[in-house]
Amino acid sequence: MSEQPRRPRPSGKPYRRPKKDPVRVLAFEALRAVDERDAYANLVLPPLLRKAREKDDFDARDAALATELVYGTLRRQGTYDAVIATCVDRPLGEVDPPVLDVLSLGAHQLLGTRIPTHAAVSATVELARVVLGDGRAKFVNAVLRKVAQHDLDGWLERVAPPYDEDPEDHLAVVHSHPRWVVSALWDSLGGGRAGIEELLRADNERPEVTLVARPGRATADELLGEDAAVPGQWSPYAVRLTEGGEPGAIEAVRDGRAGVQDEGSQLVAIALANAPLDGPDRRWLDGCAGPGGKAALLGALAAERGATLLASEKQPHRAGLVAKALEGNPGPYQVITADGTRPAWRPGSFDRVLVDVPCTGLGALRRRPEARWRRRPDDLEGFAPLQRGLLRAALESVRVGGVVGYATCSPHLAETRAVVADVLKQVPDTDLLDARPLLPGVPDLGDGPDVQLWPHLHGTDAMYLALIRRTG
Repeated sequence: MSEQPRRPRPSGKPYRRPKKDPVRVLAFEALRAVDERDAYANLVLPPLLRKAREKDDFDARDAALATELVYGTLRRQGTYDAVIATCVDRPLGEVDPPVLDVLSLGAHQLLGTRIPTHAAVSATVELARVVLGDGRAKFVNAVLRKVAQHDLDGWLERVAPPYDEDPEDHLAVVHSHPRWVVSALWDSLGGGRAGIEELLRADNERPEVTLVARPGRATADELLGEDAAVPGQWSPYAVRLTEGGEPGAIEAVRDGRAGVQDEGSQLVAIALANAPLDGPDRRWLDGCAGPGGKAALLGALAAERGATLLASEKQPHRAGLVAKALEGNPGPYQVITADGTRPAWRPGSFDRVLVDVPCTGLGALRRRPEARWRRRPDDLEGFAPLQRGLLRAALESVRVGGVVGYATCSPHLAETRAVVADVLKQVPDTDLLDARPLLPGVPDLGDGPDVQLWPHLHGTDAMYLALIRRTG
């Protein structure tokens, strides 16, 4: 029986099935997971890429493009929303989220990459036909043709208010951060326009993958044997992979002798380990240990001195991650599931205590760009009691002469200096140590005694550290 001819469309042309582009379909699936499930792209994307690589038609270049499409779209979402809003005939909130995701992917290709205009539009319309259907693909086509009428600079002139009229809103649109985040970062950073613009630009850059060689188990020199690996800027245990790559393919990482850890996070652990003590140095505590990066580094440093580490984590699944990170530690350690605000140990039991408290994560927007759109100012009120409770408990847990490190991956003043100041008013016989000498060679650390790291100044996440000694 002969094959039936395709039925002509009303235009007279035969219907053409949409061609599936695996790279753009994968990028769309990742964005939908971020939107629908409040997932994080850095957790969603790797398994999608691994599955795609199992197919012969998905290579390293495809993986790199898919990664750029996902992260680039998320980083510039606020800017693209402002552009798309001027190109649609309805409020942006009335556009179906899957359609908006496709439009955002198209806008990023048009305004944020070197993909030729015709290719960006046609590929995105083809994606829309696959994932949305032909009807909505026509809408996508019409909108993207309007987006393509200007480049990014041209659009910013049209959609961003003048800096002189509204500095914060101008920066929010141009650099794709919520206005309240711009305001909070500016308050913490201080200074004029140049500094905040450098910080916001750094938030929108793709960070390098940074490894940590865990002392006694691996060396930085060993990791420097990897392709495109260079020494870290500040930590003696850090190695940067300048061309990205898959850390899990590195033998030392697979074996747990090394791990992926931002250099700012490494510096926090190193500073606490090197803080001067009065008296013995035998028992260390990580009071908020999940997911285990700092605990693994602290455990290795403690082992070099014959000290024991207790790693405590409230959430059982995160405690499991801590245990995995500490597997093979050269010295004695213990991992327990416990609430750090209600210590499962006697007061004054430890010589050194670290509490890297839960926070808004505004210091890691390079790595988790979607967090800037997910967080709200009200979140600060939710974290405040927990942060203060953990610091108070840490100060009760350390002995007289011992040191507590209060750390957070947020530069927001309400999560950093305000917490420390409030708790120290309530807890007598404490003394803030100058943390700056414990980060040798690191510039631009401010007036102290606490330390705030910055992506644009130090190439790290915006980690905060205050070191507190119990004096009585």
